[in-house]
Amino acid sequence: MNSRALRLAGPAILAGAALLALIAGLLYGGGAAPLLIADPGPVVRWGLPIATLTVNLSAAGMLGSLVLALFVLRSGTESFDTALDTASVSAAVFTIASASTAFLTFINIFNAAPSADAEFGQLLGRFLVDTEPGRAWAITTIAGAALTVLTFAVRSWTATLVVAALAAASLIPMATQGHSGDESGHNTAVTALALHILAAAVWLGGLLLLVIVRPKLSRNELADVLARYSSIALAAFAVVSLSGIARAVVGLLSWENLLSSYGVILAVKVVALLGMGVLGAWYRRRVIGRMRTAEPGHRFWGLIALELAFMGIASGAAVALARTPPPVDTSLPPVPTPAEVLTGSVLPPELTITQWFTAVDIDVLWAFAVGFGLFFYLVGAWRLHRRGDRWPLYRTILWVCGLLLLLWVTCGPINAYQDYLFSMHMMGHMLLSMAIPMLLVAGAPVTLAARAIDKRADGTRGGREWILWAVHTPFSRVITHPLFAAALFIGSLWIFYYTDLFRWSLYDHIGHEWMVAHFLITGYLFVQSLIGIDPVPYRLPYPFRLLILIAVMAMHAFFGIAIMMSSGLFVAEWFGSMGRTWGPTPLEDQYTGGGVAWSIGEIPTLILAMTVAIQWSRNDDRAQKRADRQADRTGEAELGEYNARLQALADRDARAGR
Repeated sequence: MNSRALRLAGPAILAGAALLALIAGLLYGGGAAPLLIADPGPVVRWGLPIATLTVNLSAAGMLGSLVLALFVLRSGTESFDTALDTASVSAAVFTIASASTAFLTFINIFNAAPSADAEFGQLLGRFLVDTEPGRAWAITTIAGAALTVLTFAVRSWTATLVVAALAAASLIPMATQGHSGDESGHNTAVTALALHILAAAVWLGGLLLLVIVRPKLSRNELADVLARYSSIALAAFAVVSLSGIARAVVGLLSWENLLSSYGVILAVKVVALLGMGVLGAWYRRRVIGRMRTAEPGHRFWGLIALELAFMGIASGAAVALARTPPPVDTSLPPVPTPAEVLTGSVLPPELTITQWFTAVDIDVLWAFAVGFGLFFYLVGAWRLHRRGDRWPLYRTILWVCGLLLLLWVTCGPINAYQDYLFSMHMMGHMLLSMAIPMLLVAGAPVTLAARAIDKRADGTRGGREWILWAVHTPFSRVITHPLFAAALFIGSLWIFYYTDLFRWSLYDHIGHEWMVAHFLITGYLFVQSLIGIDPVPYRLPYPFRLLILIAVMAMHAFFGIAIMMSSGLFVAEWFGSMGRTWGPTPLEDQYTGGGVAWSIGEIPTLILAMTVAIQWSRNDDRAQKRADRQADRTGEAELGEYNARLQALADRDARAGR
C-alpha cells in the first residue's frame, strides 16, 4: 500500500477497526444488552456508543491536526492549510456527533419517546440545562460548532494556537461522563480520563493527519515531519499509558477483577496501545533516519496502516469499556460521614508527625506536570553538558527541589488534609505562591530551553520558537511587568478568599486545579520580576524592586492578621461541618491558618529581600568592574578629559577674576 492509497484507505481502516472493536466489546461486556427496567430500545443502546465513538475519533482529527500544524508544519504552506481544513471537517463531525450523543443520552436517561410536542421539548431543555450530563454535552456541542467556523477561518500561527487551546478545552467536559462520577476516586478518575482523552486525541489525530498530508510533502519534509511527530507521539504515549493505569486502578477496585468482562476489554485496549507503542518505536529507530536517502516503501506504509488499525481497536474498546458496568463492591456501604458527603472521601486520621511524612493523596495532573518538568529540564542540562557548555549545578538543584516540593504539596499531606483543615490549605497556598516559585525561578527554565533546544531553520516552530514567542508577546509584556505582577499577586490573595472563588475551589475539582495553577503562576511572575534571570520585556531598578517587595510584605502581613481577627468561618458550611473528632475547632484552626499566612508566609519574602539586596550589590560591583576595564583599555582617557574640562573651567574663572 503506497502513501496515496493509504491517504484514502487510512480513515476507513481507523473507523472500521474501531467499529468492529466497539461491537465486539459491547457484545462481550453486555454494554448494549436490554435493560430489565426502562429499556430505551436497541436504537439507543447501539446508537449511543456509536455516536460516542464518532465524537472521540472526530475530536482526535480536530485536536491532533491543530497540534501538528503548530509544532510540525510551516504556516502559509499547502500542508498547513490542509491540516486546518482537516481540523475544520473533523470539528463539523464532532459537532453533529456531540449533538447526537446529547440527544441519545437524554433518551437513555429519561426513557422518553421522541416527540414533537412541547412537553418533550421542555423535558429536553431541562436535561440540557439542569443536569450535569446535559450541560456537558451542550457545552461540547456549542464548542464544536464554534471550532468548525474558527478552524475554517484562521490561517495564522497565533490564531491557530488560540483555536488549539479552545479545542483542548472543549474535550474536558467529556471527562466528566462515563463511570467517573460514580466512584469514590472521582477526582482521580476525572483527571486521569481528561489527560487520557487529550493525549490520545493528539496521538491518533496526528497520525491520521500525516497520512492525509503525505502527498504534499517532499522526501526531506516527510522525514522532518515524521521525526517531530514521533517525539509528540512518544510524550502522548507516556501520558496515555500512565493515565490509563490510574484510571484502571479506580475502575477495577482490585486485581481479581482483571478476569471480569470489564477487565478483559481493558486488557484488549492495553494490548492495542502497546502495539502502537512498539510500532512507533520501531519506525522511530529504524526507518525515519533513512528517509532522506530513500523513499519509504510499501512495508513502511503497511506499518502505518497497522498502527491505524491498532488505534481503531483501542478507540472502540475504550467506548465499549465506558458502556460496560465496572466491578462493584457488593458489600453494604456504611452510612457516609459528613466529611464523605462534602468531599467524597473518608475523613483521614488525625494529623500527627507521622502523617506529615506518610500521608498521600495523588493529584494526577500535577504528578504529570512534575514528571515532565523534571525530565525535560534534566535532558536540557545534559544536552548542554554533552556539547561542552556550562550550566550551573545549583540551578538544576533548585529546580529539582522546587518540583519535588510541588509534588509534596499537591500529592502529599497538604493535599490529603487541606479539605479538612483551613490551616493546611493556607500552608499549601503559601508554599505554592512563595516558596515553590522562588526555587523554580532560580532554575531559569526559559534560559535553559533557549540554549538547549535546537533552533529550527525551516520556518516551522518547535519548543524553542514557541517559548521565545511567548516571552515577547504583548500579553507577556503586561503580565510580567513588575507593577502588574505585584498587583496580581497581592490582589488575587484578597479576592480569592473574600469571594466565592474559595468556595468554588472546594466544591469543584476544576476549581481546585485552577486554584493551584493560579497561585503557582502568580507567585512565579512576581518572583521572576524581582530576582529572575530569564528574559522579560522590562525590569525595575533594584531600589524600586525593594520598595515593591516591602509594600507586598505589608499587605501580606495585614491579610494574615485580618484572618486571625475574623470572628466568622470562611465557607462555614464546609469547614464547620466536617464532623472531625480530632484537632482544633474550626475557628481555632482558621486562626492558625491566619498565623501561617502572617508568619510562615513572610519567610520566603525575607529571603527574596535578601536575594534582591545581594543581586543589587553584585550589579554595582559588576558596573564598577566594567568601568575599571574601560579605563584600563582607554588609558583612563575619560578621566583625563574630565580633568582637562575642570582645568579649563578653573582657568576661565581665574581670567574672569583678573
